[in-house]
Amino acid sequence: MRLLYIDAFAGISGDMTLGALVDLGLPPEALQDAADRLGLEGVEVHAHLVERQGIRAMRVEVRGGQRGVVRTYANIRALIEESGLAEEVKRRSLEIFGVLAEAEGKVHSRPPDQVHFHELGAVDSIVDIVGCALGLHHLGVDKVRCSALPTGRGWVRTEHGVYPVPPPAVAEILIGVPCYSGDAATETVTPTGAAIVKACAGEFGDMPEMVVEKVGHGAGTRELGVPNLLRMFLGDAAEDPLPRDRLAYLLETNIDDMNPEIYDHVLDLLFEAGASDAWLTPIQMKKNRPAVCLRVLVGPENLEAAREVVFRETSALGLRVLKVSKEEAQRDFLSADTPWGRVRVKIGMRGGDIVNFSPEYEDCRELAKRAGVPLKRVFEAALFEARRQSEQR
Repeated sequence: MRLLYIDAFAGISGDMTLGALVDLGLPPEALQDAADRLGLEGVEVHAHLVERQGIRAMRVEVRGGQRGVVRTYANIRALIEESGLAEEVKRRSLEIFGVLAEAEGKVHSRPPDQVHFHELGAVDSIVDIVGCALGLHHLGVDKVRCSALPTGRGWVRTEHGVYPVPPPAVAEILIGVPCYSGDAATETVTPTGAAIVKACAGEFGDMPEMVVEKVGHGAGTRELGVPNLLRMFLGDAAEDPLPRDRLAYLLETNIDDMNPEIYDHVLDLLFEAGASDAWLTPIQMKKNRPAVCLRVLVGPENLEAAREVVFRETSALGLRVLKVSKEEAQRDFLSADTPWGRVRVKIGMRGGDIVNFSPEYEDCRELAKRAGVPLKRVFEAALFEARRQSEQR
């Protein structure tokens, strides 16, 4: 899987995004071709190398465009839909622009289709957004992950007046996106940059395990005290070689300060949360304190629920999470008739051969209590009948 990781340590804008994508291999002439296909008369796209605090980076600038023209989102959408660009590029471009128009519309109390952009700003946004979609398509990116975004702080002047940072449209876009103020006393996440991240990034957080092929830097223009760069890592995600049905997690924690009566309740909750198994092991900790190691085996889909139970219901302050390979025999049931009644017997199979029999404990226990016979006799009778049936198959 081709993965693009966006490291927005200094923020993100449309031109910084284009710069990083060009640095990764998107041809600048492809951006110019896209502008021409969109019918943006007089628009020129220029890319050139710059340095930010000694770090080489790519700077992309969009120049030209008619002055005094106002485009609505509906106009821009028509431009994109009627262009000769690849369908995937059109689709992603419309997704990004849709995020931007919806946020602007909500802030200014108008339908997204009626959101308007003055021509110079609209040209930048169109080229930035379509260029981003084009870059992801050209580089073969399957998945985008992004770091948390530093929004900056202070005040910013707009055509509507002076707004706090992040300005209202950016704040609206960033709902659901991890972000923080950072140290820069200026706006470091623009509406276009925020919309690109919101529409394209499938997940957020630290850089995942990946095999990096290239690193790209896109340059901003302001002095921030840190390199004003957007950094992108392009490569292959480290895919788990295990099929999902064999992937499991083993949670472990050592506990030495909890009322032991609580463990039964904890185990019940863990099984309700989807744990495949959970068990306790007596251990000795430092200074020979007796303690218990709680272990939980759980599938990926129930990992968070099991974690929540451990932290909420026990005195544990930490948790070891180990990725493990789980192998299971194929399972089936048969019914075994005993002198005291019928017992369900679980059978385990590998390669079509039965390798194990396990009479259901509760069935055996109920028959033993009802008939007043030892539990082991019921268990042995059910096991004998199950084996007899399997030999006749």
